Amino acid sequence: MPPPGAKPKPAGQAVTRHQQVHDWLEVEDIPHEGGPDLPENGVPGLACPWPKRVQDKWDAWRTMPHCRHWGPAEWDFALDSIGLAALYHLSGEQKFATELRNREKVLGTTLDFRRALRIKYIEPKQKADETPADVVQLDDYRAL
Repeated sequence: MPPPGAKPKPAGQAVTRHQQVHDWLEVEDIPHEGGPDLPENGVPGLACPWPKRVQDKWDAWRTMPHCRHWGPAEWDFALDSIGLAALYHLSGEQKFATELRNREKVLGTTLDFRRALRIKYIEPKQKADETPADVVQLDDYRAL
């Protein structure tokens, strides 16, 4: 499903020609590998292991590409949020759903939430030595 809203205009054709107040954070679309594991003692406040659905949710959250910019406070907030998700999935009470949705928005877990935070995933940049084999380097012929 395409994102809602009008497509952005090419550079120079935008209606607002002034400098934007808030820039976009461009993050290469490579999964983050440094996210912490869930605590081994299970759901905080409950004597039960983490539900499978919550474990899958945490694996998705901790590998989001923009997580590489998180510090200890953001990871602590994310761990608190996954505890709330576990309470919601275990109890099914709707009172946890609104708070969980608000926290997911702060974490930028969906495309809409990342757009609101002005986070944009971009294609990973190729290194100079990673050119495709069928492309000829013109620099090799410039000195001829």
